[in-house]
Amino acid sequence: MSKPQLGIQLYSVRDRSEKDFLGTIREIADIGYKNVELAGLYGHSTTEVRKVLADCGLNVTSAHMGLTINDAAIWDNLKKSVETAQELGFKRFVVPYYPLGGNPTAEDVTKFIDTIEQAADIVTAAGLEFGYHNHDFEFKPVEGKLVIDHLLERVPASKLFAEFDLGWVKVAGQDPAAYINKYAGRLPLVHAKDFKADGVDTEIGRGTVNWDSALAACETAGVEYVIIEQERYDVSSLESAKLNFAWFKERGWV
Repeated sequence: MSKPQLGIQLYSVRDRSEKDFLGTIREIADIGYKNVELAGLYGHSTTEVRKVLADCGLNVTSAHMGLTINDAAIWDNLKKSVETAQELGFKRFVVPYYPLGGNPTAEDVTKFIDTIEQAADIVTAAGLEFGYHNHDFEFKPVEGKLVIDHLLERVPASKLFAEFDLGWVKVAGQDPAAYINKYAGRLPLVHAKDFKADGVDTEIGRGTVNWDSALAACETAGVEYVIIEQERYDVSSLESAKLNFAWFKERGWV
């Protein structure tokens, strides 16, 4: 199998994006990234964003687009997000978070899965692919099975793919490579995130994730994109984006 392509989740540079999103996109391209995952447009139109992405030669792999849980207009809001996705021209729509809580009950899990499946129906009916991005709480056991397994067993692959965040899988006490292998063929995207032993984000290769095994599993499991995400930094967000790119470049990924 060939190596997945490398990308970056633009939430990683949200502090700069809040001040100058279009300029930040250009900075990311200047580092050498060819693929980006969006997480908001920071007040810009889809036309403006599409133009700067095209000018920079950047491919949009996907976007994180949240569900407005507990809002009566949740499904209308989701349909508007689908329209935005269609205008931007990418095909993979990812829900980045669901407020499941740290100690979910069986009832919580049922509500979570029902909500994700209903969202999947709306998104896939519009011709997009629908995915879910995990944190650590989806790896809590409920009725003898981890929540993530409840989700992926109940909602078929035709409706839902997984975007495993490998750092959060590790924080949850699981082996990222094992979970990649378990759901091989259902993971077009994964997030490369690393955590120190104290649970604080750090640059790739400076934390607790075994990247040799995780990335080898990505290659054999048919992962298309490994997307860097970092939320806290020892340096700056842009410098971290450079360091993470350099780490992959040294290993022949770009």
